[in-house]
Amino acid sequence: MKNRFALTYPLRSLLGAAVFSSASLAMANDKVVLLTSWYAQAEQGGFYQAVADGLYEKEGLDVSIRMGGPQVNGMQLLVSKQADFIVNYDLQILKSVEQGLPVVAVAAPFQGDPQGLMTHADVNGLDGLKNKQVLVSTSGQQTWWPWLKGKYQLEDNQARPYTFNLQPFLAGADTTQQAYASSELFQAIKAGQKPNFFLFADAGYPPYGSTVVTRQDVIDQHPERVAGFVRASLEGWKRYLANPAAGNALIKRDNPNMSDELLAWGVSTLKQYQLVTGGDAASHGIGTMNDARWQATRDFMVQAGLLGAAAPWQKAYTTRFVQGLNVQPDTVQAASR
Repeated sequence: MKNRFALTYPLRSLLGAAVFSSASLAMANDKVVLLTSWYAQAEQGGFYQAVADGLYEKEGLDVSIRMGGPQVNGMQLLVSKQADFIVNYDLQILKSVEQGLPVVAVAAPFQGDPQGLMTHADVNGLDGLKNKQVLVSTSGQQTWWPWLKGKYQLEDNQARPYTFNLQPFLAGADTTQQAYASSELFQAIKAGQKPNFFLFADAGYPPYGSTVVTRQDVIDQHPERVAGFVRASLEGWKRYLANPAAGNALIKRDNPNMSDELLAWGVSTLKQYQLVTGGDAASHGIGTMNDARWQATRDFMVQAGLLGAAAPWQKAYTTRFVQGLNVQPDTVQAASR
């Protein structure tokens, strides 16, 4: 009996060629690893949205997102070539460049650091912290605390360790603590509190937040890869703010502990504080960076003793990949508070 699955040679050849062609196209996408700064959450939503919407694929990139966390040294993994891009912070980038590491920031999806201070209702501003205890993490001691202390004439003995436990704040009427509006503030409200929250960026804290960083060799050898990654990521942020459903589905896949309620809260705070769309992004587009902001961060670090005056800070970033992109959010998303 004739084999009904048999193929004539010409047909087999055509199908084989088609399979080979499809495989070749699939293999053409450059594999890229993005390491975030924390567990999957709304603060990384734009990158997840870019994966969900196929924006990286359109740029010829096969992007894998790996979560960061408290025990993950992103800068070390970037330098050791276990990641191609990381989400990091300006102060660490500048310090790494001072130490001779070949790392370069290429975009700033957050125009301001999402870090702030959570207080009880009797504090009406960051200038009202006299005689208050301030809970500060170990990393905060080397970043925002020197700035806050200098700007508002606070004392080192006001600082107490913050261990990412809200109980000391909830129990102490004169206690304030570092916080993200998208996490600790949410937790305090769920615990029945009515706290105030003050974003450091609104008071002039100069760093960008969640900056995209790569290595100099990636820029030198694959500039088109960097350009494509930046374009897709910034478009992903635009889409995430407009409709985060697809990005949130991937966030929950990576981090099952992330609830719909917390994700919705996170997106709302991104919009409320205009972390993505505010500042220079309002006129130059999402992800934009400029020399003045980087120099302001450098100057603060030098003044606070966090960076040497001779550090080659200009090597810490390049604006070539964000210039002229002008990725503008929908008007409703860019509205002022």
